Amino acid sequence: MSRSYPKSVSKGVDWLTVVLYLVLVCTGILCIFMVEYNPATFTPSSFFEGTTNYSKQILFAGICLVIGTFIILSDSKLYPAFANLIYVFGIILMLSVFVIGKDINGSKSWIPLGGGFNLQPAELCKISTALALAKYLSKLNMDFTRLQSQVTAGAIALLPAAISVLQHEAGLALVYLSFFIVMYREGLPGIILVVGFSFGALVVATLLVEKNTLAIILTVIAGLLVFILRYQIFVRKRWNIFIMIVSIWFVCVGIQRFAVPYIFNDVFECYQSQRIYSAVGKDYDCSQNKHSLETEEATGKTASKPDDYNVRQSKIAIGSGGFLGKGFLKGTQTRGKYVPEQHTDFIFTSLGEAFGFVGSFIFLAIYFLLLLRIVFIAERQRSAFSRIYAYSVASILFFHIVVNVCMTVGLFPVIGIPLPLVSYGGSSMLTFTILIFILVRLDADRQMVLR
Repeated sequence: MSRSYPKSVSKGVDWLTVVLYLVLVCTGILCIFMVEYNPATFTPSSFFEGTTNYSKQILFAGICLVIGTFIILSDSKLYPAFANLIYVFGIILMLSVFVIGKDINGSKSWIPLGGGFNLQPAELCKISTALALAKYLSKLNMDFTRLQSQVTAGAIALLPAAISVLQHEAGLALVYLSFFIVMYREGLPGIILVVGFSFGALVVATLLVEKNTLAIILTVIAGLLVFILRYQIFVRKRWNIFIMIVSIWFVCVGIQRFAVPYIFNDVFECYQSQRIYSAVGKDYDCSQNKHSLETEEATGKTASKPDDYNVRQSKIAIGSGGFLGKGFLKGTQTRGKYVPEQHTDFIFTSLGEAFGFVGSFIFLAIYFLLLLRIVFIAERQRSAFSRIYAYSVASILFFHIVVNVCMTVGLFPVIGIPLPLVSYGGSSMLTFTILIFILVRLDADRQMVLR
């Protein structure tokens, strides 16, 4: 019996996913070490003293491996059974931040744990949201074509996002939009995604084009549509088409004229608006920002205009790596600490400078292989719960990877999104570890139908 037990524990475990997870964790520790390495003060014992970020990351990795092992040994039936309860606990934990939370870099989304360690509930709530969404969409007789079902699923995903916004964590709030990819896989009408992307395109166009010019362009487009469809509208008397075109034109002009300026001037902080403007090559006037004006009135000082220094230094570091990179521990930008937050949000810069285009390509290929493997795992599940959860994990990872890498090269605004399993941080590593190992546990019992 003692011989068969280890075999039964490992039976069905997707070891390729586990190996890819370990490779990414080790890569993260390596990158953090490159950022912090100082030959004048370095000693081998610094890996275990817990005084450097790379030694803390090793500690986080050890704790996460223990947690991952316990998840592997757990019963798959526990996750659908307690999904809703875990979701409620996650929401309560996020709300508790308003009472016992700690403000870090202007974001009150952390719970102090002592010893210099902090917990970010908004990160962990991604796990509970993935479980709750999988639980809801896998219900018997679920008809996801009904508006009520779509609204309920959307509410499950957007409630933590709304709380994150109140905690000044707009970046993490955007991550919860990745769950709409899962909903689309499960039958959400494509028109909703089209509307979402169209809104994003309209916002970008509003930033790039002068407002009167854009209004004229929108009017011309609406006029052309009416002209093209004139037979359907005026001959066949299908006035509903005309009303729809006029309504869409009215909404687009309203968003361009009123909604976008209100969001940037009254909702966003000055630095958030500036980051988005910088991503499209524009400057934002902080004198129009409500929060900046309130700060000026309270302090009597003119709010300083934020710049894109971190993005510029990040692009310099990555570009200086060239095709093959400068080599391990030879990155001048990284070693000189020119890039702010280069051990967290901008960790990709250290890898790009040290190993160049080739190293970055191989690194991103590992992520791509992990995403492909998760999608493959999702499609081989008998249980709808396991499939939906697997797609949730893939969507969250995909969003984090794309946004973080694009952020470091200036293709996306800086919104504080960590690189999965690579950026420094216990909350982030714990979240992705639990997400991946629950997936591995569910996949091990893929022939079982979970409810």
